[in-house]
Amino acid sequence: MRVKTLSLTQFRNYDQATITPGEGVTVFVGPNAQGKTNVLEALHLCCIGRSHRTSRDEELIRWGADAAKVHIETEQQDGTHEVTILLSRSQKKKKQVRIGSRSAERIGELMGHVCGVLFSPEDLQIVKSGPAERRRFIDMQLSQLHPAYFYALQRAQRALIQRNALLKEIAKRPSLAPTLDAWDEQLAAAGGDIARMRRHAVELLCETAEKTHASLTLGREALRLRYVSQVADAQDPAQALLARMRAARSEDLRRLTTTVGVHRDDILITIDDKDARTFASQGQQRSAVLALKLAQLDLAWKERGEAPVLMLDDVMSELDPSRRRQLLERIDRVQTFVTCTDISDLGGARHSAVYHVENGRLSL
Repeated sequence: MRVKTLSLTQFRNYDQATITPGEGVTVFVGPNAQGKTNVLEALHLCCIGRSHRTSRDEELIRWGADAAKVHIETEQQDGTHEVTILLSRSQKKKKQVRIGSRSAERIGELMGHVCGVLFSPEDLQIVKSGPAERRRFIDMQLSQLHPAYFYALQRAQRALIQRNALLKEIAKRPSLAPTLDAWDEQLAAAGGDIARMRRHAVELLCETAEKTHASLTLGREALRLRYVSQVADAQDPAQALLARMRAARSEDLRRLTTTVGVHRDDILITIDDKDARTFASQGQQRSAVLALKLAQLDLAWKERGEAPVLMLDDVMSELDPSRRRQLLERIDRVQTFVTCTDISDLGGARHSAVYHVENGRLSL
């Protein structure tokens, strides 16, 4: 896949900007807080319909403006794809997605039209933070590659919200308890699909990330990933979830929350058989995340039959020469968007375009 044009209108600190990247590395260089990351955020928005930095779409609209627009045109094996994201403060529909000239009824229709892998300093939280960050990591990967997965996530989230609300209502009206059965079935069905796909994805990711990590560390350290779930080993995850939910019903009613489900899944990341979250150094955690992201890139490429775009947000200066060299080798194979404060951080990479960024303005 190749991005042909990316246009921003009233997005973050940009009034109007159009980027026409080449096939290689497009660099955005300049001091901090000038708008470099905003470009990658706009590109990521076109991939999955949401920012990687905020859950509030209103924050993406330029200060003082009522609406913002991001438009992207890509060239892929099956032809040209165009995606437009419209954000508004005042319209009833705050976010609209257009695919070509057609308005998407659901955000899931966007998945797969623009595929990208983002690597930013915040990604250290994949290792350092709690299970939610690791679920988010695998969910974003699978949602881009499999729209059905994204819809399963939506169904599970709706069912979980409704079930938790019902648990609280039952505390006031115990006669409603039998109605939990319907929500148990919906949550288990969606959760079963999610568990199957997560388990398979983690197995593939582990195999690829292990090799990449061994290369990064010259074979001195061994990275492992393991899918952690209440139904990790179940032959039929949906039936296993349903049975567990029914067994845990009295506990759920006591605690007024759902204690069983894929919303409690995790990915255990170990280095030399020790939990990386607890025992790994900052450098080891950074290497683990880099291996995960490069594995994500390779797997998406294999799954789609063409490379996704790679987005690197101010990460080169954080890497030692060996890890930087490993990353630069991957850059040469895919269309890449890089932000940095010093162009020397990219020594050895072939630049197709370099944009200087200053206060929301781009100069080529």
